[in-house]
Amino acid sequence: MKIPKFLRENIVLKITSLNAIVITIRLIVSVFIQRLLAITVGEAGIASIGQIRNVMVMLTSTSTLGAFNGIVKYVAQFKEVKSELAKLFSSVAVFVMFGSLISGLVLFFGSTYICNYLFQTEEFVYAFKLLAVIIPFIGINRVVYAVVSGLSDYKKYAKIELISYLLATVVLLVGLYTSSLDGVIVAIAFAPIIQLIVLSFVFGKTLRRYVDLSRIRFSLSYKNQLFAFTIMSFVSSFLLNYIEIYIRTMVADSISIEEAGYWTAVTFISKNYMVFVTALFTLYVIPRFANIYSESDFKKEVLNIYKTILPIFGLGILLVYLLRHLIIQIVYPNFLGMEPLFKWQLLGDFVRFGSLVLSHQFLAKRMVKSFIITEIFSLGLFFVLSKVFIQHYGTEGVVMAHLMRYIVYFFVVVVVIKLYFKNAKNNKHA
Repeated sequence: MKIPKFLRENIVLKITSLNAIVITIRLIVSVFIQRLLAITVGEAGIASIGQIRNVMVMLTSTSTLGAFNGIVKYVAQFKEVKSELAKLFSSVAVFVMFGSLISGLVLFFGSTYICNYLFQTEEFVYAFKLLAVIIPFIGINRVVYAVVSGLSDYKKYAKIELISYLLATVVLLVGLYTSSLDGVIVAIAFAPIIQLIVLSFVFGKTLRRYVDLSRIRFSLSYKNQLFAFTIMSFVSSFLLNYIEIYIRTMVADSISIEEAGYWTAVTFISKNYMVFVTALFTLYVIPRFANIYSESDFKKEVLNIYKTILPIFGLGILLVYLLRHLIIQIVYPNFLGMEPLFKWQLLGDFVRFGSLVLSHQFLAKRMVKSFIITEIFSLGLFFVLSKVFIQHYGTEGVVMAHLMRYIVYFFVVVVVIKLYFKNAKNNKHA
């Protein structure tokens, strides 16, 4: 049977279908790994792993001073203009050096304080000293990923994601069986180095065509453009992960460490299927929105994404909900306290997807004020609602706050984008 032309030529569907294969393999492997972790380290161990993963996400931002989305935007915009790329990567080199140095020093000399804050023990101080040394690799890894995304090279992106994930899983298993929780934490710390090695093999030849090291100078000609993304990344990535760490600690202190483990387990499932759409945002949405200038074209593109992906994403979420008891039984044996958390988390993620498609306009168009105001409002709402709802609904209150946050955020983003196009139209006719 011949596939209709609109399906064959739909780049969103191409990225999604290839990404779906990678995500499916990741999910199968992840089910096995999460079950092993749940059985071996228990609820408290899962909560600790959640803390270190949040730190890793924060480091992907600080190691490059949050330049990732800026690199994606400008690589997409100037991929055929070698002179502009040279200026861009000259500035990026300074950002990575400075970000890695500051992050490394903070981690190394503040390791005892950070470890006590996250784990209420000094047992894992060595992990933060190790991360202080690994930081430059995290920064370089992030930059190369940004180039892959800016070029919309979704085939190589999928290959890199799959190979690096499988290799990192092998290292994690070795760590788990040799040193239990300590080994897992070390394996998580080493994951960026594994990713960088895979990137150099799979994408090295392409990378050299766009990043000419001989033309890179220590200059800051793109500092203003990239600094805007630094601020946005600090708000969206650093603050979000800090709030997640704070809420996990609050649940552990006010209810129990087991409840913190239940919430961490549910959010980990959520993050696994949200990876399904994350690649779409970096590979397609930001580069595409960066080259759209009219409201009608923007609406058309958003509707195209919604009608292509939203039904698939919604069906997947419904399937997770219907199979929640089986998922708990297979992946997290004895984590029965997770069950009430599913419906709120899944509903929140569905609304979240719709919101994130729209809000990536802020990144694509470098709408710094709009991004910061809406993101701080969203994070603040999540923080306040979580604190209030925990008192009345326990751990379930956190995922209820997650849903309420994104419902309000969606409508706020719609209003802000409408105002953006209205002002753009008025300025054009002025």
